[in-house]
Amino acid sequence: MARRGTSPDGSKVESRKTQRFPVTVPIEASWRGSDGMAVKEQAIAKQVNANGGLLEMARYPEVGSRITLTNFLSAETAEARVLATPYSREGVSHGIIVELIVPGESFWGVNLQVKKTGVEMQKLEKSLRSEGIDLRLLNEFRDAVDYVRTAAVIVQQLRERQMHGRDDDDVASVLIAERIRRTTNLCLEVITDLDAGKVSNDTKGVDELYLSLEKTCDRLRQLLKSRKPDRYLTTRT
Repeated sequence: MARRGTSPDGSKVESRKTQRFPVTVPIEASWRGSDGMAVKEQAIAKQVNANGGLLEMARYPEVGSRITLTNFLSAETAEARVLATPYSREGVSHGIIVELIVPGESFWGVNLQVKKTGVEMQKLEKSLRSEGIDLRLLNEFRDAVDYVRTAAVIVQQLRERQMHGRDDDDVASVLIAERIRRTTNLCLEVITDLDAGKVSNDTKGVDELYLSLEKTCDRLRQLLKSRKPDRYLTTRT
C-alpha cells in the first residue's frame, strides 16, 4: 500500500481530493480477523464523501484489510479498504479511515446529500447577498434551507427508531412543531403582501388558500377552546 507523503517538517500531507461532510450514519462493519474468524462491529460514519470516510468504532481491522460495510438505514452494502487506524496514523482516534472500492455517494444515504446541499445553499446565499437581493426573499431562502436540513434529520431519526422498534412520537412532534412554525411565518408573510397590495383577486391560489385557512381555523378553534372557552367562540355566521 502506498504511503502518504510528508512535508519537509515531517508532517503528513493531506491527499484527500474532495471535501468530507459531517454525517451520522449507523454502519455495521464486517471482516476476517488475523485468525480467519469473522468479526462484526457496529460503527458510526462521521465524515464522508464519495470516496470513503471516517468511521467511529470500538474494534478495528488491520490497515489494508478489505471490509464489508452495511448501512443500517438503507440496508445497502459496500466493500471498502482500511487506509488508517489509530495505531497507524496520527490524528485518527476512536475509528478508522476507509476507502470505498467503488466510489459513490449513494451508500451514505440522504444524510450526505443534505449536507452537500446545505454547503451549496450557503454558497448561493452569499452570492445572492452580494448581489443585493431583497432581504425578504433572502430570509425566505434561508428559512427553506433550514427546513430541509431539519426535515432530513428528523426523517433519519424516525427511520432509526422504526428499525430498532423504539417509540417515535417525540421525534414526530418535533416535525409537527416545525411545520406549525413555518406555517405561522408564511401566514405573516402573506399578511405583509396583502397590506402592501401585492395580492389581488387574480392572484393564483387565493381561493384555495382561503378555504384551507378556514378549515384550519375551525379545527384549531375546537382544539384551543378547551383551554380558553370564551376566547375561541365561533363568531362566523
